Amino acid sequence: MRSYLKDLLSKTRASVFFRNILVVMAGTGIAQVISIGLAPVISRLFTPSDFGIAGSFEAIAGIIAAGVTLEYSQAIMLPKEREKALGLLAVSFFCVACMSLLVLLCCIIAPSALNGLMKIRGWWPLALLIVATLVSGLNYSCQAWAVRVKAFKQTSTSQVIRSLSGKGLSIGFGFLKLGAPGLIISNILGNAAASLNLVRVLLPDLPALRKQARPDTMKKLAKEYRDFPMYSASQNVINAISGGLPVLLLTRFFGLPIAGAYAFAMMVLTFPMGFILSSLRQVLFQKASESQHEGRSLAALYVKVTATLFAMVLLPTAIMLIWGPQLFAWVFGSQWVVAGELSRSLIVWMAVVFCNLPAVLFGRIIRIQRFVFLYDLGLLAARTAALVLGGLFLSAYQTVWLYAAVGAAMNGFLIFMVGRAVMRKEGPLNLDSLRGMLIED
Repeated sequence: MRSYLKDLLSKTRASVFFRNILVVMAGTGIAQVISIGLAPVISRLFTPSDFGIAGSFEAIAGIIAAGVTLEYSQAIMLPKEREKALGLLAVSFFCVACMSLLVLLCCIIAPSALNGLMKIRGWWPLALLIVATLVSGLNYSCQAWAVRVKAFKQTSTSQVIRSLSGKGLSIGFGFLKLGAPGLIISNILGNAAASLNLVRVLLPDLPALRKQARPDTMKKLAKEYRDFPMYSASQNVINAISGGLPVLLLTRFFGLPIAGAYAFAMMVLTFPMGFILSSLRQVLFQKASESQHEGRSLAALYVKVTATLFAMVLLPTAIMLIWGPQLFAWVFGSQWVVAGELSRSLIVWMAVVFCNLPAVLFGRIIRIQRFVFLYDLGLLAARTAALVLGGLFLSAYQTVWLYAAVGAAMNGFLIFMVGRAVMRKEGPLNLDSLRGMLIED
């Protein structure tokens, strides 16, 4: 047994998959340290209402960004042929351009409707919404290509650039008393700086990209991978609506301070989650796609990663359940005690979300987007019902508890169903196949 564990440890250290995760985690870790280290400063420069306004903007921008590439950026990982992947990258860029123009058109035709959704007045949020759409689309497309070519050092560096520039600008704008606009602008500029770093990965492939950016080639690829815009993009938009609804509906029922406390609590809770998940997402998607191409077990990889994530999240969840309000007040200031109270319920939901990354990625790889799409429709309906019923009949704390409980239950169901689909595709998972996955490169 000891020799087996020693062999397992030595092979894990030598694993390309493991090394790639460490490379991305290094950059993500630095980015998260920057974000966490500067959060107590930022929390004292902005009010809960500022975070409520910024959260409303991010909710609308996030819904648009979720479909900005029509998920052709995710399809880039699937083809074996490099030329085909470049063609999908061209399709992704084309979708970004079209979506940005569509947002511009909406801002011209119905500015008051968009301002009403974001709870912000004036022309500046509309201009920033257009810029945010373009920047997020370029970032998704370039990052997908960087992951395709295994440029994990560049994606890792981009995480640091985004965090350092975005949070640094937030502090500067905070001292200038810019309020919510400062939070919004700093996030956009941070994302733009990260995108510029990723563009460098693409530069050597630009001549080949131009050859693949022919209308007939792009049309053929768009049709071949049409399940991505039909299901994956729709799924992303639905998830973004589900994620943005709490801020919008909490503002409607309980006011901007409660919505801002929710947005701040979510920001703090996603910091440590992002440290693991943003790193794992890039490497796991590449690893799983490669395993599928080579005929290796996806079921064992699914079980291994999901179980590991469950083990990792137990202790942080217990800590937040017991000491959430005290930790928020001590670290971020007394004005954020309400955010700490909300974090007690949110951590239950976020713990299960932390573990569902393999389910989301593997659902795309084995092409069961239709099931996941229908699941997300059900999730959106359940979350909306929880927020509306809570807003009408419950307190703000009880509403967030109900919303979190629904989210946790639904995400647990997704993990189970996708795992069952993966195993049915390959046959039952046995101990030998799992042991082989644990020690393979």
